[in-house]
Amino acid sequence: MEIHPECVPCLLKRGLFETSIVDEDKKREVIEEVLPILEENFEPGAVSAEVATKVHGKIYEILECDDPYLEMKKQSNANAEELLEKAKNILDRDSLRDMILVSIVGNVLDFGYRDDIVSADYLLKEFENLLQEGLECDDTDKIEAILQKGEKVVFFTDNAGEIVFDTLLLKKIKDYDVHLTVVMKGAPILTDATIKDALKYDIDDIADQVDTTGGFAVGVDFDLLPEKVEQKLKEADLIIAKGMANWESFSESDYSPIAFLTRSKCKPVSKTMGVPFDKNVAKLFEGAVPVTH
Repeated sequence: MEIHPECVPCLLKRGLFETSIVDEDKKREVIEEVLPILEENFEPGAVSAEVATKVHGKIYEILECDDPYLEMKKQSNANAEELLEKAKNILDRDSLRDMILVSIVGNVLDFGYRDDIVSADYLLKEFENLLQEGLECDDTDKIEAILQKGEKVVFFTDNAGEIVFDTLLLKKIKDYDVHLTVVMKGAPILTDATIKDALKYDIDDIADQVDTTGGFAVGVDFDLLPEKVEQKLKEADLIIAKGMANWESFSESDYSPIAFLTRSKCKPVSKTMGVPFDKNVAKLFEGAVPVTH
């Protein structure tokens, strides 16, 4: 996805949020260092996820912290664990649609971009409401049709907390007798889950293979992607990508078919994906991803 004007204040706001978590006294320095990066990179054709990676890389350097969201991620996981049994009781675990829905609902745990989502407790308050909304964009029948005949699936995870609910979906995907590769972040960035989360929640036992994106990047930096993961993408009968940052990255690629599972929390993402804003979205692209600028 090309960077939009709305991305600039969003990145600044997120940077200030990260700074407030680690060291309030560095807010001015963060702004002074980040503004030139945004000025230099805000140009036609610039990919939003790539610019965001540069911005957050500089912020982490200034803060001298490689995981500003660490405690929030731990709380997100704990809250999701608390809700997991409720999800199992409410939802039909034999239903792919229900497992996709709960996985997407977990995607709301993304901090610093909205004034009302600044704590992991947001999910505790809104969980059932978000489930009751259902899927505004629902391509689960098409996704299931591919799973029924396909052999190889690659699944890119997104946030901590969300990863707890992903385990339900991953188990359901394995019911289709496919080879499942799960790809986690290669280094801590934002609220994203890492390989430590995969091991904590036994994803290495659920999936046939667990890999990483290869390094520090918002979404996916395809230049860092390990060769074995790149090969998996080329061979995949279905790629499943969770969250907005993965949309920002994969919408610039030629990989297909891709099912994007996300809460459409950002207006540029909603617009380019062609879906309503702030809804639960399961959208399949079977050919080249047609991005609406």
